[in-house]
Amino acid sequence: MIRQEMVEETVCRLFREAVIRIPDDVTLALKKAYLNEEDEIALLNLKAILDNIELARKMEVPVCQDTGLPIVFVRMGKVEVENLYGGIAAGVERATKEVPLRPNVVDPLTRENTGTNTGHLIPQVDVEIAEDLDGLEITVFPKGFGSENNNALLMGLPGDGAEGVRDFVVETVLRAGGKPCPPVIVGVGIGGSSDLAMKLAKKALLGRVGERNPVRELASLEENILQSINEAGSGPMGMGGKTTALDVKIRTAHTHTAGLPVGVCIQCWAARRATATIRDD
Repeated sequence: MIRQEMVEETVCRLFREAVIRIPDDVTLALKKAYLNEEDEIALLNLKAILDNIELARKMEVPVCQDTGLPIVFVRMGKVEVENLYGGIAAGVERATKEVPLRPNVVDPLTRENTGTNTGHLIPQVDVEIAEDLDGLEITVFPKGFGSENNNALLMGLPGDGAEGVRDFVVETVLRAGGKPCPPVIVGVGIGGSSDLAMKLAKKALLGRVGERNPVRELASLEENILQSINEAGSGPMGMGGKTTALDVKIRTAHTHTAGLPVGVCIQCWAARRATATIRDD
């Protein structure tokens, strides 16, 4: 039995790790963007980002004042867990006090703040059954809303094809401009229903920057979209430059014969995530 207290402790620790330390693959991509840049303003913006990442680690403080909406992805293997959701919620509350995290969670209409980063259906938890896993894998994904507010959904037609997908994703990213704090990472979900397409887009962002989709056609589409976005020249913070997006990640699902749902989830340069696996021993 994995106890609730272990889940709480792990979630709290993961949120601390996620909001303070940007993953190495993201930091490396930002450094490559800096070395590849020639525009003076773009260089200034990228240097400020890299300095911020280093200072956050040294000072043990969140890398951004918006510590995001608490989203947690769980892969549950062959284990028994005591009050999984209760442990996750308690871990979020604890992290809010101890890290601290900015209290971002409010009622959608009254705007009353709960003060704990928890509320009705928040933290947002996605549970996947993983028969191949001997344990409980938890990934925290604090999602800032400067980027989240620029997500988009297209209920496309079958005839739109890969070209239609590419055009919609590129248009969505370029329309966002500097609002999502580029360089961004772009998650794309193709197929399923409307809600599944958006979920796939968000889960695509859990992949490592620079790793291509194992399906050759999808890998080619990722590269095509990434090139099209960066050739437009919007650049870091939307102020011009070579790198508007660090990567494009695609996930797919089969869908209905009459439709082509496409979800786009944009992540800012502060692509925060952290993962741990708990085993019952």
